Amino acid sequence: MWTAAVSLAVWCWLLLGQGFFWRTDVRLPPRREPEVWPPVCVVVPARDEAAVLPASLPSLLAQDYPGRAEVFLVDDGSRDGTGDLARELSARRGGLPLTVDSPGEPPEGWTGKLWAVRHGIALARARDPEYLLLTDADIAHAPDSLRSLVAAARTGDFDLVSQMARLRAESPWERLVVPAFVYFFAQLYPFRWIGRRGARTTAAAGGCVLLRADMAGRARLPDAVRHAVIDDVALARAVRASGGHLWLGLADRVDSVRPYPGLGELWRMVSRSAYAQLRHSPPLLLGTVAGLALVYLVPPVAVVAGAAVGDTPTWVLGAVGWAVMAVTYMPMLRYHRQPPWLAPLLPFTAFLYLLMTLDSAVRHYRGRGAAWKGRTYTRPGAVPDEG
Repeated sequence: MWTAAVSLAVWCWLLLGQGFFWRTDVRLPPRREPEVWPPVCVVVPARDEAAVLPASLPSLLAQDYPGRAEVFLVDDGSRDGTGDLARELSARRGGLPLTVDSPGEPPEGWTGKLWAVRHGIALARARDPEYLLLTDADIAHAPDSLRSLVAAARTGDFDLVSQMARLRAESPWERLVVPAFVYFFAQLYPFRWIGRRGARTTAAAGGCVLLRADMAGRARLPDAVRHAVIDDVALARAVRASGGHLWLGLADRVDSVRPYPGLGELWRMVSRSAYAQLRHSPPLLLGTVAGLALVYLVPPVAVVAGAAVGDTPTWVLGAVGWAVMAVTYMPMLRYHRQPPWLAPLLPFTAFLYLLMTLDSAVRHYRGRGAAWKGRTYTRPGAVPDEG
């Protein structure tokens, strides 16, 4: 009973005291169009992305941007013809100028896609842009996406404006797991807090980041975060540490087109970096497991156990906690266009995430480490192995 009471108290605090993380109304802030549109370079790191590029790259090339804009796609050692397909799409669709280049193999100490991002930024600097748009190869943008991002950055005097792309949620497993991924992220990094000047809470969504070019130089990006596996959060922290003003929110018409049809694909997506998020710390891992159990698993267990033994206070406390949990999850389900009956299943989804986190730790200690597109990093700063 007391454990159920503590769990309910935590949920009451999360409901009111964690930046209203469960609300989904943090969208691009009010903006006005500048008199002169600044030059922008779009940097797209791509490794084996031929399957999604036809649904994403044309949307970038078709941007309705009044100023000078150019797209740089960095083919990071692809083996599926990503670079050739990008050139073909550009020749067929037209639109913004496209440059396709390759950085070669990353040197020791560069993780994930950051070496490709570095190469793309170096290419872009020759065009002297005021802003850099860092976006993933699986992200499709509405025609006015770049225009809206730049207008928001200029109006709010933001050095970094990032949108959490709406992830695909079509298969049964995607519907169960994907909205919870964004929900948990927002719980850790409440969007309302990030936009405040001087705030300690700092994060970005790597799929869509508009960054002031001079701030990238001041923060020594991406070199300063080259060891980071979760590069979007590390990048945001580097900007904040350099005195930058950040904004992060949910996207309206920026969507990920990458499919995760089965649990296996989703499991790998989470487990490849979950332990890195905990800084490879066993105490943080134990605390996370205990926290997930207390917050998400105790309420349904209290309902079942209390009802089974006739302990009314226990099952009532558990039921109220479970109800608060479900209510806070409904806005995220609505945002992902999912039915509300999925909300009571959040404890099961949280249990899956708990197992994924444990698996991430096991992979780390077995030497498999974090991974990105076939490259595995056994420890921070390790040389990547090709897989």
